[in-house]
Amino acid sequence: MTGTIEILYEDEFILGVNKPNNVLVHHSHYARNITDDSLLQLLKSQQNGLSYYPINRLDRKTSGVVLLSKQKSYVSQFQELFDLKEVNKVYQALVRGHVLEPDTIDSPVKNDRGNYKGAISRISPLQTFEIDIPVQPYPTARYTLLEMQPVTGRTHQLRIHANKISHPIIGDHKYGNRHHNRMFEQRLGFENLFLHCKETSFRHPVTQENISINAPFPAFWEECLQQLQALSL
Repeated sequence: MTGTIEILYEDEFILGVNKPNNVLVHHSHYARNITDDSLLQLLKSQQNGLSYYPINRLDRKTSGVVLLSKQKSYVSQFQELFDLKEVNKVYQALVRGHVLEPDTIDSPVKNDRGNYKGAISRISPLQTFEIDIPVQPYPTARYTLLEMQPVTGRTHQLRIHANKISHPIIGDHKYGNRHHNRMFEQRLGFENLFLHCKETSFRHPVTQENISINAPFPAFWEECLQQLQALSL
């Protein structure tokens, strides 16, 4: 059970919600084998049958801020903000290894058609951990809580860029490190992807207000960070 979808922001035009891990924003051809209720279905049930229209999306395994329109006619106004790069999105990720300095990753990402498109992400370390658990080939394991800001919005961009700099995101079975993923599952008890859209901010295209929507971490994040802190050397 996913439980109640947390509503973070609401006005007469849009809804900002905290999407849980492992929930599709909506069903599509690409996820035709997934039968669990989507975010749109869960919200419709929760909101007395009201329908909403996605403005942006997150990967199924990623949690955090998703914007939804109350009317289909509003969607294009808000999506234009994303197209013009006028939406600031701040993610946090738990990655393998120690990232010690802020950096900008400028590396193309392949799209669904197999073409490479320019992609830029900014990263900044927030906290590092070293724990006394060996993970092949090292006698201890190092991790960084990382802030990630996508300048462009390519599919899987942050996950690919984290892998590109040899600091893959924990729980990422496509682009990650299987040894660290296995340790988190078997020793610490965490199977989810550690990528969370923490904040989305923009100027409202109708009201012209500056809007900042913040999403609390899922509970397992807090539990994991506490464990890492307790185990730290």
